[in-house]
Amino acid sequence: MSRQLTAIRHLDTDTIRALIDDAGKLKESVVSGKEIRSGKARSIGLLFFENSTRTRVSFEQAASHLGYRVVNFSGSGSSLSKGESLKDTILTLKNEGLEGLVMRHKASGSAALGASYFGGPFVSAGDGQHEHPTQALGDALTIKERLGKVEGLKIAIVGDVLHSRVARSNAWLLSKLGNEVRFVGPRSLIPAYTAKLPGEVHYDLRSGIAGADVVMCLRLQRERMEDGRLSSTGEFSRNYQINRVSMRAAHPDAIIMHPGPINRGIELDDLAADAPNSAILDQVANGVFVRMAALKWVFEGEKA
Repeated sequence: MSRQLTAIRHLDTDTIRALIDDAGKLKESVVSGKEIRSGKARSIGLLFFENSTRTRVSFEQAASHLGYRVVNFSGSGSSLSKGESLKDTILTLKNEGLEGLVMRHKASGSAALGASYFGGPFVSAGDGQHEHPTQALGDALTIKERLGKVEGLKIAIVGDVLHSRVARSNAWLLSKLGNEVRFVGPRSLIPAYTAKLPGEVHYDLRSGIAGADVVMCLRLQRERMEDGRLSSTGEFSRNYQINRVSMRAAHPDAIIMHPGPINRGIELDDLAADAPNSAILDQVANGVFVRMAALKWVFEGEKA
């Protein structure tokens, strides 16, 4: 039966660890120039209904390293712009011979829907405000490399938690691995029902990041704030920006993370973004290797 990666919350701890470990091994092979044996050549469709640079390119790179052929699609250039349903679009792609599908969509829950329509190997590249599973796996690999472990840590996720699928996937993954997860931000940007998410809430930045081993900034998603949830970006920066002063509250060896794209001067300043303890570029690089692991994993399920 084919495997499908739609959300971290559906994965058990052993599977999460296996994916992170496999990504690390694949990284070693790529960096050292070793040949990667991925079995049968595959045909992968990348179906993106939202703009993306990092995620799309990293999936393309991942497929290339594995020897898979990539076919790119965008929502604006597909038959969806002519009124075709998501279901019919996916069924068309499947019956045109695509063996696997990677999809990003603005609607929460669309990943599970798309996976059910496709029926075969499927990886979510993010669905609305729901989850972004491969981003969380890449972040976990980065934490493991930088801190030597990805268990028993204090992780502060700071900023626009309400609109962030990255925050949700990371909260599920990191809590499953035994970390203390904190959500830090203004009341208007924290989900109303946080009891359904594995983490404690802090509205004050310094108490929220106190002693944190990892400070994970989130992009302020102004395009999703049509209801005036934020009075001004200036107010947000004054109260929640990660910089040299605010980082004094964190652990002295804490690392700074951000899934990108960064709004410099808002979520964090230049000194924090480019500091030696910034792992932001490591996150970008590791995105390729966890997506290699994810693609291998969904196809290996066919052998089960």
